[in-house]
Amino acid sequence: MARMCGRYTLHTDPSILAELFGLEESPFLAPRYNIAPTQPAAIVRLDPHSKKREWALVQWGLVPSWSKDPTIGARLINARSETVAEKPSFRAAFRRRRCLAPADGFYEWQKSGRRKQPLYITLQDGRPFAIAALWERWVGADGSEIDSCTLLTTEANELMEPIHNRMPVILDPRDYDLWLGGGSDASPREQEELMHLLRPYPAEEMAAVPVSTYVNNAMNEGERCIEPLEPDDGGEH
Repeated sequence: MARMCGRYTLHTDPSILAELFGLEESPFLAPRYNIAPTQPAAIVRLDPHSKKREWALVQWGLVPSWSKDPTIGARLINARSETVAEKPSFRAAFRRRRCLAPADGFYEWQKSGRRKQPLYITLQDGRPFAIAALWERWVGADGSEIDSCTLLTTEANELMEPIHNRMPVILDPRDYDLWLGGGSDASPREQEELMHLLRPYPAEEMAAVPVSTYVNNAMNEGERCIEPLEPDDGGEH
């Protein structure tokens, strides 16, 4: 099946995000309704010096520090939680550079005959949430730097199963501190604790709504992307 998760949104007021994610200042953020791979993505991570949470915009698609070709990031937008601690592309970031990817919802496409129907998936109460993520810094031979991230996925819950066999790892706010860690290498015991966080989110707390195929084009933006589909629209707008 297609990789997951491949598009998501973040349009909550920055002052609300600052409060939810424990930031000292409201981030500068333009509303986004169709964040796609290789585009800038917002993350919350620990500042290595102050150990305080900071907001950053990074490339969505992780570029390992050892990679010779930064375009590899386009293929590393997701990391399977089951193997993230062992995979060469992700294991260093899993130990040292975990982060949160704030989101209001994400998209998935459900096969329906010959076509695929896009669905917009959110929490039932509409509040923003955090996807477990990893970040990395790549330095080129010319000294150029790329900060990038990947979003972690896990097996689907009951809501997602008819749509896709994977879903992003949505973290409970009570686990943010544990996931972000203290900025040092996670011990084997700490890594084991972290793995317990990488589980499907409760299906009864989520909702999936059909939206128009307008969202299929990654260049399309705005609230039109998340407008619920009218019953007789047939997926087209």
